Amino acid sequence: MARPELTPIARALGRVPSGLYIVTTVHAGRPIGFLGSLVQQIGFEPPVVSLAVAKDRPQLAHIEASGGFALSVLDEASQGVKSAFLRRLPEGATPFDGLKIGQSTAGRAVLLDALAWVDCRFSGKHDVGDHVVVFGTVLEGALQREGDPHVHLRKNGLGY
Repeated sequence: MARPELTPIARALGRVPSGLYIVTTVHAGRPIGFLGSLVQQIGFEPPVVSLAVAKDRPQLAHIEASGGFALSVLDEASQGVKSAFLRRLPEGATPFDGLKIGQSTAGRAVLLDALAWVDCRFSGKHDVGDHVVVFGTVLEGALQREGDPHVHLRKNGLGY
């Protein structure tokens, strides 16, 4: 089946860069996570980040219920960790199996092989079409090594 032509808007939005992040929170005392890309720092004092989460992701409710989320910032060296969050896993397995995991003071999982991480307290949300933008006040964070984050571009800015 041939791919439909991309619209000018889709092509233009596809050139808006984003990073790649493993977003984690806690549900029933266990870490849960997903690969996220729609993240932006939006404040300095206090430091605040925004995270757009698709409305159909179950993690969305858990972020609010648990009171926060952590972002592990991926770079070229840590790209391998994302595959665990993209594939279907066998029964009983989690995407965290086999990864080097630490914990923030708030108890959220952070990836020790990531470039950096920040842990955020849920501070609000805003409904925006097919996503909800979640706001988090940064509580703590660490740069785990020098380097640059992975920059992600889409061919189609109207979908993943």
